[in-house]
Amino acid sequence: MPPTPEPHAVGRHLLGPHVVGQRVVVRHLVRGETGPTGGPALNDVLGVCLSWRDGVVVIDSDRGPVEVPVADIVSGKPVPPRPSVRHRDSPRSVELHTHALWPDLVAEPLGEWVLRCAPAYDGRLRRRANSALAMGDPGQPLAEASAAVQAWHRERDREPMVMAVAGSEVEAGLLGLGWRDLGNGSAHCQVAGVAKALRTSNAVLVGRDTASMPRSDRSTPRYLSGVGSAAGHFVVELGDGTATGRATLDDDWVVLDAISVAPDHRRQGLATRVVAELLDWAASQGARTAMLQVETDNPGAGRLYERLGFVTHHTYRYLVTR
Repeated sequence: MPPTPEPHAVGRHLLGPHVVGQRVVVRHLVRGETGPTGGPALNDVLGVCLSWRDGVVVIDSDRGPVEVPVADIVSGKPVPPRPSVRHRDSPRSVELHTHALWPDLVAEPLGEWVLRCAPAYDGRLRRRANSALAMGDPGQPLAEASAAVQAWHRERDREPMVMAVAGSEVEAGLLGLGWRDLGNGSAHCQVAGVAKALRTSNAVLVGRDTASMPRSDRSTPRYLSGVGSAAGHFVVELGDGTATGRATLDDDWVVLDAISVAPDHRRQGLATRVVAELLDWAASQGARTAMLQVETDNPGAGRLYERLGFVTHHTYRYLVTR
């Protein structure tokens, strides 16, 4: 029989405002009720911490938001994110949603692989749009698929390049055929449920006095009409380009990209505000799943998105010929 917590045990935990946006488990007293052993009744709540202020913590549980007085918390700690059902989708199927980003993309199948080529956007060629999506079965021996990729890209005046899941058999096979890691641009593909990520993003912003910010730093979202098969794009700009981001729909997925904050305006919550604006629009359009890419050499951005509820689905690398 577990011992009844003594009154002085209340408050002995590692929780606080720093866990807002994280998944936590909290054990708390239930005032006015008696437990099965005759002592105080206790209750456990598991979910994402939405806010921590004015002596109350709000947790988004499976039963909906639950308010717990901080003074009644007996114990608690952050816990790992729940495994996402979105991990049932293959890396290939997830990456195909990014094709909506490029209206002029030329894409040709090579078995389950996709040969891709697109013109420059914003003055530069995008690797994702100008690399072969080497995920799945190319439908022919790997050496033949490798040669086909090289020939296809060279015919279009592009450097042969493939995008492969890091640590996959395809990557290992291509490395064995003489391809090499480009050395930069590797990224984590992160996914999240739109509704929950939006709630978490808004909760993280709670407490920031946005009304007192200069008008030039407030968000001024713009809507761009649909392009090709994509349902549409939504661009958010804070101030005169202080922080920007873009959302592109593909079925019930939304791809977030081009999220950036001017160096002298970072760590002010602007990236979170951009994400919240993008997710709010995506939710209004019926999107259920959000995805974004975080380069592996940018751990700060990775921690930000994880705090907002995004989890890594897979990691990819670019390979080029020697």
